[in-house]
Amino acid sequence: MKVKAVHFYTALFAIVLFAQLYLPSFKANIFLQIFMLAVFFILEKKPTIPVFLLQKTKFLIVIFLIGFIGTLFYKYSLFNTLKDIFHFIKPILGLAIGYLFYKKINSIKNFIKVIVLLGFLSAIIHLIVVFFFSKLDTVSGLREFSKDNFIEMFALFFLLFYKKFFGETLFKKQQNSNLIFLLLLLSNVLYLSRTMIVGVIIIFISIYGYSKITTKTIKIFLLIITCIGFLYAYLYSVKIDRSGNSIESFLYKVKIAPAEIFETKIDREDHKQLWDHWRGYEAKRAMALLNQNPHFYLIGAGYGSLVNLKFFAPLTDNPRKDKGLKYISELHNGIPYILYKTGFIGLIIYLLFLINLYKLIYKKFTFETVFISAIGLFYLFSTITITGIYNTKDGIIFILGSLLYFYHSKSKALQHD
Repeated sequence: MKVKAVHFYTALFAIVLFAQLYLPSFKANIFLQIFMLAVFFILEKKPTIPVFLLQKTKFLIVIFLIGFIGTLFYKYSLFNTLKDIFHFIKPILGLAIGYLFYKKINSIKNFIKVIVLLGFLSAIIHLIVVFFFSKLDTVSGLREFSKDNFIEMFALFFLLFYKKFFGETLFKKQQNSNLIFLLLLLSNVLYLSRTMIVGVIIIFISIYGYSKITTKTIKIFLLIITCIGFLYAYLYSVKIDRSGNSIESFLYKVKIAPAEIFETKIDREDHKQLWDHWRGYEAKRAMALLNQNPHFYLIGAGYGSLVNLKFFAPLTDNPRKDKGLKYISELHNGIPYILYKTGFIGLIIYLLFLINLYKLIYKKFTFETVFISAIGLFYLFSTITITGIYNTKDGIIFILGSLLYFYHSKSKALQHD
């Protein structure tokens, strides 16, 4: 393969990931991704879709097709229908871009460097925003412009454990590695993201083999659960100010995390209670609409279906002017979201997809198997908090697609040996 082609596809991959982080328009990102794939197939002399890629995306393709069933029986607006279609096609596009681009580049060191350097650039941007434009006294002030960044999270671990897996350093100069690591670490901490904290824990236990189900890991898991239990016993025994300083408001967020997701008995007239349990309220409204149409539990309401919030929520850019939104298409909790759109059939297939990723931890211990498995576990958790694989800002899917290519490539090489 020509060097110029390597640089070309590396640049395209980096642009897609950078846009996913900083281009605010979901539609613009989708069109960019479709355009990048179109460029790939136009430039390739004999473009084909690898069988292994089809095998790994078949779960998502089936879920995508199920979403059309409800749409065939009910009349929804074209705008909302297309919006949902784009949401459910996004992870398929992401897997394809990561897999196909790195099939052409065929260098795992190139891939890791791209993620690390993009994470480093993003960390610099984040730190500038935090220290020059954010209010540092509260969590909401720190997170006003940046909620989380999973590219940075993976960049941190890719850099930290590269030598463990490949027996060499990623960068020639150690001082460069140290500087990148320190800025990535500081930036990751300053996101103060509960989802990122869980992600860090999942990656750590995967790297050290503790995500495998064994007698030892069950004991460790029970110990962790016990420690979490003591933490919450303490948090509920003391008064924590919701609008206190950065540490106090962060602890308040940790305290309400379980109730935020699962609590459904909410007085929507009490705005403090409503926003603290917004994910639970969204899920409650979705389930109420499913109960009105029980057959939706099987196949879902389909693309274009909306959840009635029963009041105008200030979820728009200018809620005072346009009253906000009464009907929403996307939920934060991915379980009721997938269930509402594609029914139990779609939800079960989605879980099978994640389990299929997680199972690779039981294969030969390699960089690819460890991180693919960790991504499966992380998506299982993040589905509950930020819609998982169907989150509009998710960039992990591109990393997953690339890792799947390298896993398949290495597996084929071992078979030939």
